[in-house]
Amino acid sequence: MTKYTDQGKQDTRSGFGAGMTELGRTNPNVVALCADLIGSLKLETFIEENPERFFQVGIAEANMIGIAAGLTVGGKIPFTSTFANFSTGRVYDQIRQSVAYSDKNVKICASHAGLTLGEDGATHQILEDIGLMKMLPGMTVINPCDFNQTKAATIAIAEHHGPVYLRFGRPKVANFTPVDQKFEIGKALMLSEGTDVTIIATGHLVWEALIAAEKLESQGISAEVINIHTIKPLDDDAILASVKKTGCVVTAEEHNYLGGLGESVSRVLASHHPAPQEFVATQDTFGESGTPDQLMEKYGLNNKAIEEAVLKVLKRK
Repeated sequence: MTKYTDQGKQDTRSGFGAGMTELGRTNPNVVALCADLIGSLKLETFIEENPERFFQVGIAEANMIGIAAGLTVGGKIPFTSTFANFSTGRVYDQIRQSVAYSDKNVKICASHAGLTLGEDGATHQILEDIGLMKMLPGMTVINPCDFNQTKAATIAIAEHHGPVYLRFGRPKVANFTPVDQKFEIGKALMLSEGTDVTIIATGHLVWEALIAAEKLESQGISAEVINIHTIKPLDDDAILASVKKTGCVVTAEEHNYLGGLGESVSRVLASHHPAPQEFVATQDTFGESGTPDQLMEKYGLNNKAIEEAVLKVLKRK
């Protein structure tokens, strides 16, 4: 049985806000920029306490990225903030040229990622952002799983030199990781050891993976659950050590199966240890309007889908 319990549902974007509040108090070089979404990004306390270190850019996301790149020249550590769709797709050229190519120390912080954006619909539910960002040379890509981990990740990336994409979400989800757990960029976390199958999950799907593992245990199936919060650089060693033991893997993410975590895991396995893999992810499709739970059910992004994928991959061992 999992040792993790839901400490109370909280949204990961509030974890970002809490992390920014702490950085505002501890790191004078941290500055925040926002594209007219202060409330959605939970930046109120940071702004109240550090008004001179906040820049409201308005609905001009490309300009925000350019300003952030310029601020790094003076030694500042800029955190840009808006929805994931506007943080990546809308400003990809500016990120590529002004941030990634120039190796600027910009932290691109993106809320409302994936289907769980919900009722705003397909135009705002970006499901390709991980792929876009991980393909940029030198870009670190982080997708934490709950409030506590998002707060820790926000604080950790301020100490990491170089461009970072930090992805989090809108809905309240289980908060289950330890409040004092150290966040180490590029280091996977073993949540539950097992022998029959490896479940590698990221973001909102990590808690669903733990639920699936408990359900599988009742069927006599021992599932190993790994939390990949850093998609780039990927913890190849942790993945290989687990799959060499279990012989098969299921990856789970709130993202298109093309370009996401699952594809990165496939690269590692193809290069070092080929093994059967099933993908819990959206299948090359856009989303639609609906509640987060309705959408996660319809598009197969929950513990039931993970359980079914495990039963399928076990037949391929």
